[in-house]
Amino acid sequence: MKIYFPLLLFLFTAQIVVAQDLAAYRIYNAKGKEVSFKNMCKAMNDVDIVLFGEFHDNPIAHWLQLELTGQMFKTHGQNLQLGFEMFEQDQQETLSTYLKGEIKDENLKDSLRLWPNYKTDYAPLVNFAKENGLTCVASNIQRKYASLLFKKGRAALDTLPQSIKDQMAPLTFAFDTTLSQYQNMKQMGAHMGPGMGWRMVEAQAIKDATMAHFILHNPWRQTQTVHLHFNGAYHSDFYQGIMWYLLQQEPSLNIRTISTVSQDDVKELDAEHLGRADFIICVPSTMTSTH
Repeated sequence: MKIYFPLLLFLFTAQIVVAQDLAAYRIYNAKGKEVSFKNMCKAMNDVDIVLFGEFHDNPIAHWLQLELTGQMFKTHGQNLQLGFEMFEQDQQETLSTYLKGEIKDENLKDSLRLWPNYKTDYAPLVNFAKENGLTCVASNIQRKYASLLFKKGRAALDTLPQSIKDQMAPLTFAFDTTLSQYQNMKQMGAHMGPGMGWRMVEAQAIKDATMAHFILHNPWRQTQTVHLHFNGAYHSDFYQGIMWYLLQQEPSLNIRTISTVSQDDVKELDAEHLGRADFIICVPSTMTSTH
């Protein structure tokens, strides 16, 4: 049986079209121009901090986090440091002990409060750090104390022991109610009663402030350290949240942000996502979830 070149060319072209139609992701810059993963990595060569905003259950974002970590390690080596919203500050010692190989993998779940998708989504990052001698920062406030602020206000935190206060941002942290992300959150919480929308926002703000605090104030940070931080996209979208607090403390920082968005069609970035971050990973709304 003969297969003619025009037929082969048609079949090859058809495969390319199908592959393009089923793109698993595309990356855009803040202005909506498509960029390659390679070029996104190049933009991380001269930064102090990268805030990688994810959808917690999105496999594409987690895969690209691991790939970006590998590429940044090639550039920065031991000067690269990883930070995680997914670990709270009281877990720092245990996390560091694990990285030293003093806790077995099978015992980690008994030593840390692991997120349900840890094994598939965050273990590869932590283990990359372990294998390559990188430090990891547990940057977040304990959830129960953010919840306490939400329920009873900031004054309720004043009664906590100093050892607990040391695991969060200073309680004098600023709170800018004009930030659009906080304004939007307030609207979402308006149904909870008078003043409760702002209380919910302040509980979010202490998380942002705490993550920024420990990105900057951890025992391993040196002048040459490059910090790659993983957090929910809302914590850094539109250059707010964590980034706002970082720049309050060190205005000269060179920070890059990455966000994750979901669209029915990824061929063009929707207008609502323009300016969301320096780089925007756009994934199909039909993408499967990790949990």
